[in-house]
Amino acid sequence: MKQSVSLVTLGVSDYARAKAFYEAIGWSPAMDVEETAFFQANGVVLVLWSRAKLAADMGIADDGARWGGVALAHNVASDDEVDRVVETARANGAEIAREPAPTFYGGYAGAFRDPDGHVWEVAHNPGFGLADDGSVVLPTAAPSEAPRPGG
Repeated sequence: MKQSVSLVTLGVSDYARAKAFYEAIGWSPAMDVEETAFFQANGVVLVLWSRAKLAADMGIADDGARWGGVALAHNVASDDEVDRVVETARANGAEIAREPAPTFYGGYAGAFRDPDGHVWEVAHNPGFGLADDGSVVLPTAAPSEAPRPGG
């Protein structure tokens, strides 16, 4: 299987509220069809869809848990930008899970929950590059120090 992620679908309890929240923090849907919003995001599509419909479509019971062990991340170019994004989310009804602060890896990050409880980390990681489209560029690994055959 090819290593890729093409869509991330967030199950939402109130479609209109969820869509309004994402629009208020600066996202614009590329498509909006039958109460399903599709946001183009650097080669990945973020989708908002009814939580009940998503659970039925995936064949799972929806127990209403607020934490599913998944966090989405939005990397930015500076600490100031982390602060701006978190403040915009707060002003539009997000619950701040972690105030922006220095991280253990030498970066700066904060986290919020959208109106349906989906967790977003907003981070500036000086060890990652950012392409012009905002996608993360991972550093290249150092060549192995293993000895070469015959040498």
